[in-house]
Amino acid sequence: MSPPLNLVQTPSIPPATADVVVIGGGIIGIFTAYYLARRGVSVVVVEKGRVGAEQSSRNWGWCRQQNRDARELPMATKSIDLWEQFSAESGEDAGFTRCGLLYLSNDDEELARWASWGKFAKTAGVTTHMLDSRQAAERGHATGRAWKGGVFSPTDGTADPVKAAPAVARAVMKLGGSVIQQCAARGIEMEAGRVAGVVTEAGVIKTRTVVLAGGAWASSFCRQLDIRFPQASVRQSIMSVAPIDQPLPGALFTSGVAATRRSDGSYALAISGRARVDPTGQFLRFSPQFLPMFAKRWRSLSPGGLEALRSGHETMSRWRLDAPTPMERMRILDPKADPAAIRATHRRAIELLPELRNARVTHAWAGYVDSTPDGVPGIGETPQVPGLILAAGFSGHGFGIGPGAGHLIADLATGAEPLVDPRPYHPSRFAGSAWGKVADF
Repeated sequence: MSPPLNLVQTPSIPPATADVVVIGGGIIGIFTAYYLARRGVSVVVVEKGRVGAEQSSRNWGWCRQQNRDARELPMATKSIDLWEQFSAESGEDAGFTRCGLLYLSNDDEELARWASWGKFAKTAGVTTHMLDSRQAAERGHATGRAWKGGVFSPTDGTADPVKAAPAVARAVMKLGGSVIQQCAARGIEMEAGRVAGVVTEAGVIKTRTVVLAGGAWASSFCRQLDIRFPQASVRQSIMSVAPIDQPLPGALFTSGVAATRRSDGSYALAISGRARVDPTGQFLRFSPQFLPMFAKRWRSLSPGGLEALRSGHETMSRWRLDAPTPMERMRILDPKADPAAIRATHRRAIELLPELRNARVTHAWAGYVDSTPDGVPGIGETPQVPGLILAAGFSGHGFGIGPGAGHLIADLATGAEPLVDPRPYHPSRFAGSAWGKVADF
């Protein structure tokens, strides 16, 4: 079952030219287009399926600074403010609220990690509060149980994956930008050693700058251009239940299960870190580079099945530019949810929050989280194809940092002063080892 998603109406034919073409209408690509359009840059987003229909509508919706890797924290901090500013600037509703994020635990080691991060956060100007057992019980009273401690991050919040990407797409179009759905980008045209256009199924768009925000499809697209981008996708399952009369915490994390209230009052439920690895040729090709990641997170991963092979987003094949590509055969990645994971999620959620016992299950879905060897996104111009800016591998963090990432990518595309230091994200680092560099959270 697919997750709920607001649909947005867009033209079907792309313009012949643009200053920048963005490939991919997820949260990263669409926010990039928004910040370009705000600067008066002519921009076109081409999306093979529907805006926000893949991982941008399949995530928790958390917009957090809490427990961010040090490399991502500056972007996360900027993003919180940008989420808030977006509605005021655009008049569109992305469902963002600073509800605060609540973490509860009975594990001493976990609490120690959170406390250590809290000390670092203070040096970065982030507000976060460690909770003792009494405070944790008070904030987590809906659970009806005792806790050793926890964390509350009051300035963090959530946005609504049902609304967010479509809302930004409407804002892009109001600013004069173009968003084209059901239009796959097949490849890149080059002239004089630089990007000259994007070949789409509806024709060529002449441009000098392209942003590849293709999510789980990015590595296979790069392969067509002889760019080696190590990327692995894992399949995670989520479910949702209908609104209930009793208000629960807006965003609650425990090691057993997490719950997030959506803007319509429903709750998204998931188990953190529980994922299936669906083997593919791409997975095997890049597995040596992912050994540090697997060594650190192997407890969170389980063998998957043939879902990814059927989906085609990690194909090792080359495709022609004058014939349908795998993106046109699979417009939207909509893998099957893991039944065992959904059952466990529902059981744990009811045990944690008894008020959910009578809530009707409305949806269960899965999505592919595109990861890099160190768990930090790849953002930057590719030396092999001047004019092509890679923006992918957000490793399950892309939704929350979407506005900051989009702003930074727009900065890089226009030569503006970067919102944050772009060096930690540059794809050139993938030429080296990730040992000792895998993100902690």
